Amino acid sequence: MKSLSAISTIALLAIILLTNCATVRQGEVGVKRTFGKYRDEPFTSGLKVFNPFTSRIIKVSTRTENLEVGLTIPSKEGLNIGAEVSILYKIIGKSAPEILRNIGPRYEENVILPIFRSAVADVSSRFFAKDMHTGERTVIESAIKEQMMKTIGDNGIVIEAVLLKSIKLPASLATAIEEKLEAEQNALRMEFILQQERQEAERKRIQAEGTRDAQIIIAEGLDNKILQFKAIEAFLELAKSPNTKVIFTDGNGVPLMMNPDGVRLDK
Repeated sequence: MKSLSAISTIALLAIILLTNCATVRQGEVGVKRTFGKYRDEPFTSGLKVFNPFTSRIIKVSTRTENLEVGLTIPSKEGLNIGAEVSILYKIIGKSAPEILRNIGPRYEENVILPIFRSAVADVSSRFFAKDMHTGERTVIESAIKEQMMKTIGDNGIVIEAVLLKSIKLPASLATAIEEKLEAEQNALRMEFILQQERQEAERKRIQAEGTRDAQIIIAEGLDNKILQFKAIEAFLELAKSPNTKVIFTDGNGVPLMMNPDGVRLDK
């Protein structure tokens, strides 16, 4: 009986000891609350012992957290745009006790989301709906982040980024944007074709000028003596042919060659 009682006592002490411990992992801090009051200095990673009857250890993540929100945002022209947004934020470890005192453990619902909804409505109303599908998208994201940080202030909550993951425009507007983009692409394609045609026309003009200049040079270099000499060379070659032919010349001009039927051979 004594041994059984000893075992029971040891088991009871082990249970009490285990319930008095909490493990704070890397990427989080632990804040001890005793009789409803939070300790000023948070615990870092490791095994922490506390009295379960008077205290608790509240764990707060210090990693970057992703808060995803689906909402409808207004545009400058008064349209309602469906959006899926990611808010990347983190808690500064040393500020965890103050956050728990002033805001509580539900800081996402009590602070981050309300401030985000106000900021996104204010910022998006300055931009047209089409801007959310263009390079202005990053400008909108940065403006929302900056406005949130300005409102939150220096209380240990850091907004790292606001990302517009998906934008659902009204069907009519989406169609109009697609048609505009297609028209712009067609205009760029036509400009490219026209540029090619202009280059081809310029090439032909330069080629024609080269041919003209060559003909001018050749014409300027020719005179009657050269023409006579070239004609005589050609007739000498034709004279070597066994076919019968008659050559007329006065010794000055270009010779005239005919076959026996009176047909000119120099045409």
